[in-house]
Amino acid sequence: MTNEEFQQIVLKKLETLETGQESLAIGQKNLEDRQKALEDRQKNLETGQEEIKKDLKAVIEQTANLTEFREEINEKIDTLTEDLNTVEIVTSKNWNDIAKLKSVK
Repeated sequence: MTNEEFQQIVLKKLETLETGQESLAIGQKNLEDRQKALEDRQKNLETGQEEIKKDLKAVIEQTANLTEFREEINEKIDTLTEDLNTVEIVTSKNWNDIAKLKSVK
């Protein structure tokens, strides 16, 4: 093998290595791009999760307020029911008194 043939072989191998290196660099760039995309999507998920936590907290607070409101309304209804019963009893007594007064005439 002559020196020129050897140099040609070495040059071809170097070209092959350079092509392989370029291919690896492109592959690495693609991996980095995909990793960046995954990181961005993960950040979006984390942001969404924080929003869900805030919404859940608001729902919990509203539920507590509604529960308290419901209890207050139930107490007021009970009071109104008692008052209505009292009015019915007094009205009944008044009707009896009216009937007695009419019978006295």
